Amino acid sequence: MRIVFIRHGHPNYKGDCLTELGHEQAKAAAEVLSAERPIKIYASPLGRAQETAEHIAKKLKMSIETLDFMREIGWGSINGEPINRNGHPWYMADDLVTEGKSVMRDTWDIEEPFSNNTAVERVKTAYENFDKMLAEYGYVREGYYYKVEKKCADTIFVVSHGGSSSAVISHMLNVAFPHYCAMVRPDFTSITTLDLWGDEGSVIIPHVEVINDARHIKKADEQATFDK
Repeated sequence: MRIVFIRHGHPNYKGDCLTELGHEQAKAAAEVLSAERPIKIYASPLGRAQETAEHIAKKLKMSIETLDFMREIGWGSINGEPINRNGHPWYMADDLVTEGKSVMRDTWDIEEPFSNNTAVERVKTAYENFDKMLAEYGYVREGYYYKVEKKCADTIFVVSHGGSSSAVISHMLNVAFPHYCAMVRPDFTSITTLDLWGDEGSVIIPHVEVINDARHIKKADEQATFDK
């Protein structure tokens, strides 16, 4: 089974839609992905992801299935007490690096700056529900890895956001969320592909085919970098 993650195009966040540049980026991504033969195109319910997915679906003459749990992650205090850091996960990961603290700890979710952050619940919601979906395809999470109960040769597309896709991918690769955020900063309409392979009954970890591939974007200097 192959999973192709696509981040949405350059957005108008206030309007939750794509800008003119974002539409051009989505069309470019659709062209690159036109050689693929997915059985499903999934997308976050948010407008910027839906509009990106529409360009891809139109190119492939397919429909879109919405995954509510892949909506973008929110950042903020759980109890009203200040987090004392920028709420964005990549910036928080950068802060940890600057302070010489590890971003690789399994306990990241119960330590500052995440321990009082609404992001933790959203991150866990994303990867728990994604695991449920993978189980329907025959790949069942067992501890840190996946058991192949039924081998699947199909490809699926998932169009979503920098935060929610990073949550799912870090979980699938068994990498701490802040560690993944520190290493990978997804560009608009970037493509990351994971391959789940193995015989039935085997236990596997996904292989990375490509990560954050945004070579199809010609105006990279005009785009912002992160979801907010």
